[in-house]
Amino acid sequence: VCAGKERPRKRAAGLALHQLYYDPNIENKNLAQKWLMQAQVSPQAWQFCWVLLRPEKVPEIQYFGASALHTKISRYWGDIPAEQYDTLKTQLFSQIARFASGSKIVLTRLCVALASLALNMMPEAWPGAVSEMVRMFQEEGGEVDGRARCLALLELLTVLPEEFQTSRLPQYRKGQVRGALGREWTAVYPLLQQLLRQPDSPPLVKARVLKCLSSWVLLDVPLNESEGLVEASFTALADPELFDTAVEAIVNTISQPDSQRYVNTLLKLVPQVLQLQEQLRDAVQNGDMETSHGICRIAVSLGENHSRALLEQVEHWQSFLALVNMIMFCTGIPGHYPVNETTSSLTLTFWYTLQDDIMSFEAEKQAVYLQVYRPVYFQLVDVLLHKAQFPSDEEYASWSSDEKEQFRIYRVDISDTLMYVYEMLGAELLSNLYDKLGRLLTNTEPTTTWQHTEALLYGFQSIAETIDVNYSDVIPGLIGLIPRININNVQLADTVMFTIGALAEWLADHPVMLSSVLPLVLQALGNPDLSVSSVSTLKKICRECKYDLPPYANNIVAVSQEVLIKQIHKTSQCMWLMQALGFLLSALPVEEILRNLHSLITPYIQQLEKLAGETPNPSNKLAIIHILGLLSNLFTTLDITKQEEESGENAPPIKSVPPQTGPNPVVVVLQQVFALIQTVLSKWLNDSQVVEAVCAIFEKSVKTLLHDFAPMVSQLSEMLGQMYSTIPQASALDLTRQMVHIFASETNHFPPIKALFELVTSVTLTIFQQGRWILIPNVNSFF
Repeated sequence: VCAGKERPRKRAAGLALHQLYYDPNIENKNLAQKWLMQAQVSPQAWQFCWVLLRPEKVPEIQYFGASALHTKISRYWGDIPAEQYDTLKTQLFSQIARFASGSKIVLTRLCVALASLALNMMPEAWPGAVSEMVRMFQEEGGEVDGRARCLALLELLTVLPEEFQTSRLPQYRKGQVRGALGREWTAVYPLLQQLLRQPDSPPLVKARVLKCLSSWVLLDVPLNESEGLVEASFTALADPELFDTAVEAIVNTISQPDSQRYVNTLLKLVPQVLQLQEQLRDAVQNGDMETSHGICRIAVSLGENHSRALLEQVEHWQSFLALVNMIMFCTGIPGHYPVNETTSSLTLTFWYTLQDDIMSFEAEKQAVYLQVYRPVYFQLVDVLLHKAQFPSDEEYASWSSDEKEQFRIYRVDISDTLMYVYEMLGAELLSNLYDKLGRLLTNTEPTTTWQHTEALLYGFQSIAETIDVNYSDVIPGLIGLIPRININNVQLADTVMFTIGALAEWLADHPVMLSSVLPLVLQALGNPDLSVSSVSTLKKICRECKYDLPPYANNIVAVSQEVLIKQIHKTSQCMWLMQALGFLLSALPVEEILRNLHSLITPYIQQLEKLAGETPNPSNKLAIIHILGLLSNLFTTLDITKQEEESGENAPPIKSVPPQTGPNPVVVVLQQVFALIQTVLSKWLNDSQVVEAVCAIFEKSVKTLLHDFAPMVSQLSEMLGQMYSTIPQASALDLTRQMVHIFASETNHFPPIKALFELVTSVTLTIFQQGRWILIPNVNSFF
């Protein structure tokens, strides 16, 4: 395995590597890379890899030789005879010693190769592997100086646990090897301890020691067995050259799941973290974001991973409270995320965890903790709302689009945290927010910026979106305050809209308050900058409060028509607006529904007639799909059949609606436009997008109306059969499935449904026989 004469294959490898690294022709590079990948796994690799490691070779070629060795050992271990193990081990030790003062990338690959060898041989064939590695590199001799040998040993010890994590060992072997590695920690710990505490150890050596510690703790080294190294890591935080690696070492060590068992060690760590507060404050004051970020990571890791264990140490409650307050400082760190600071976001998960742990205690113990931590969480709300504030208009305008998006996501995380905090603070939190908002809006001195008002409203919105606030006694006051807000900013206006939308269910129970907020929503509909917030809010109101909206219906329809005609909103918002109108019209008498439908969709029907007469082209295709989409979304929510269901004996008398008589308004409209839709299909039948848009109108109507769709069954079945026979498409198959599911069991509709089913089946079987089933990817869902 480890010997052999240089052959043409080896010279070819050198040429291929030269071609890969230096040939400017990309095709030649690709060919060389393909050849080298094949060569790397070939039996000849055992010979040429040693040749490629010779001193006269350039580092790129040496690196390939080392990588080939690792590949052969890690993937083709079974090819190596047992009698070759010791020879291979000796050669690798020799090569690592030689490269200790050479190329770092080659040294690392050789260390990885030896690590893979050790993992395959442990524990039977190479007991005490790590101890032997330490001993081999500590021995004097050779031309390699002590520092280089020390760094090579640290590199080897660092990659060993990393290689274990990615190794291809069988599961039963992984357990054996993990146990063997765990026992070897006794050989690693004294070495790392000595190097880290030794006054004359160079910073580079100490940095490698810290990196090695980070690697070994991934093997679940018991926290109490690395206590001294963790303590030394805290000392290293004072050295700027070691700060980053020390942070990683500490965080990795205390984040291991098993470390919560070692409560005594955790209690020793708390004071060490608290001692970092002065360094943290200095870093914040000096704008040293890297240092403040690293210290925050340490504090959060300790608190987040071990909050329950530390909470249970009642006699140490003051030190844990001090840690919580330190994390609070990190949450409220000055600056706007993500431009001036990136630290505060790290802390949000801690507040979830701490609250979960407190609320999981038995009632008596929970009451004690709540007495201590409820004030902390009220402070947290103030801090979070301050962090959620927008910067000045001028500063915000200077942010990049990526920074704005990160800030938006950050605010969503804050919103989630506030919603969670409500579970601990309850109605008192809403009262707290309401009092602050009231003071802001009634303050006669012009000291308040719009950002303060927006942040408080955002707090209300965050809670009301997911928590039932119907019984809160401050919501009427909040609704009364909203019209008093001086809305002179897009962000504030957006939040006002979303807050109203979040209170839609409350408005359904208190319809008298609709007159206070509905004008604001309708006014916002005309502002394209408020498109998403205004349309989604109107949709929520129309869905939740539709039986209280008839007095406002004409105004809502008129404003909606106007903004649709002016094309103020993007396509998706236009679809939402149609859904809102569908909810609204559902609560009106049939004659009013038909009258409003006539005025609402007539302009689109006229436009569709014009488009249907034109020669198909990409421009009128988009217009056709848009109009068909508007109709689909309108019919998705226009459902008069739910009036009787929702006005039963449990509904308030004011919302009772007399049963509707006569044909369903959606059916009336579909019958009127059916011929026009057929005309559109006749020109666009070979375009799957247009066909899909046509089918969507009927499919959504069928799903909404169910058996009320009956008058359309015969003519739609006939049209579907013609469509599918001419050009089979998946959307037509999906619509057929809906028709069969709903109407196949009804005697009156069985003949057309049966004929349609037989036709679709026949055409589909023919398609399968001709091998064209790719045209109908949803065929399985039909059956």
